[in-house]
Amino acid sequence: MTALRPERESDTSYGQQSYGVPGALEDWSGDGAYGAAAQPGAYPSGAVAGVYAPVPEPYAQPHSVSYEGLPGEPVRGEPYPPPVDEETVALRIPDPPPAGGDALSGSPASSAARGDGPAHGGRAARRKAAKRRHGRHGGAPDAGLSQERGAPLSRVEARRQARARRPGPAVVVSRAIGEVFITTGVLMLLFVTYQLWWTNVRAHAQAGSEASSLQDDWASGKRAPGAFEPGQGFAILHIPKLDVVVPIAEGTSNKGVLDRGMVGHYAEGALKTAMPGDKTGNFGLAGHRNTHGEPFRYINKLSPGDPIVVETQDEYYVYKMASILPVTPPSNTSVLNPVPQGSGFTKPGRYITLTTCTPEFTSKYRMIVWGKMVEERPRSKGKPDALVS
Repeated sequence: MTALRPERESDTSYGQQSYGVPGALEDWSGDGAYGAAAQPGAYPSGAVAGVYAPVPEPYAQPHSVSYEGLPGEPVRGEPYPPPVDEETVALRIPDPPPAGGDALSGSPASSAARGDGPAHGGRAARRKAAKRRHGRHGGAPDAGLSQERGAPLSRVEARRQARARRPGPAVVVSRAIGEVFITTGVLMLLFVTYQLWWTNVRAHAQAGSEASSLQDDWASGKRAPGAFEPGQGFAILHIPKLDVVVPIAEGTSNKGVLDRGMVGHYAEGALKTAMPGDKTGNFGLAGHRNTHGEPFRYINKLSPGDPIVVETQDEYYVYKMASILPVTPPSNTSVLNPVPQGSGFTKPGRYITLTTCTPEFTSKYRMIVWGKMVEERPRSKGKPDALVS
């Protein structure tokens, strides 16, 4: 804007002059308000009141009137400059980061780079951020982003996602096979647990009950020596070195004798053997090495001279371990002969034979242990030294 100036000194004040009086519109060239030279395009002196004289010079010519215009208004005669982005004119305080920004970076630049926050900078930066958020051509965000923002899916997208989540035939078959394997493994584990643990628990309980019942009958005189029924207990076997105390029953059947944790006497058919009280012969016994009480599991640890004691209602029969046959076929019944083959005995006597399966947890072969009677002691005289020491 132009500066303030004092009024001209005249005989009549400025407000009292008539509009048509000469001198009302003075010539600004000589004694104008500013005393400056005539300016191109200025009003000439002597102009008729109310009529503007044409400007002789083109409007585009630069003028030197002290009026500079309002701030931001272009100067006359010059082309309009291009608009300026206000955000890049001068320094400014950056916007504060969003409340839920990245916990690691915490900077607006990182959120703008990810495309999940407001983009800062000029128009180009904002345009790039918009492309990252909405695709190359400014389309709608993808289905995953729509789901994250809670936007509803169309039917086509929902069906497509349902088909993608649905397992294929190969996956279904593999799952079924896996379930079969898992079920089979669980059943096998239960079977092994039953065989190796529960059968022993049950057989030990049955054998202990049978031994207690047998001793009670002996004390009360209910049982008399003589012939015994299959499965009937008639003696007790003691192996002190192995801490074995197990009843001896008539017969070698699995269900009636061996699986109940007892030791069976070979007393049937061609495999019939002598009784401990016979004056000559071979007293043959069979027992499990694994499971069902496993009374003969460690007979391979017996050494020559170790005592083996058979307790009956009236007598104690003490044998000394003589020899062992580690492996032989199950068909080798000669080990039960009155003078067993391979035992080292050459003449008739009073012998004992212990038979069991080998190797452990199989029944492919048999292990044989022999002993020779060295003492017969009546129960009335007390226990033999082998059971006392």
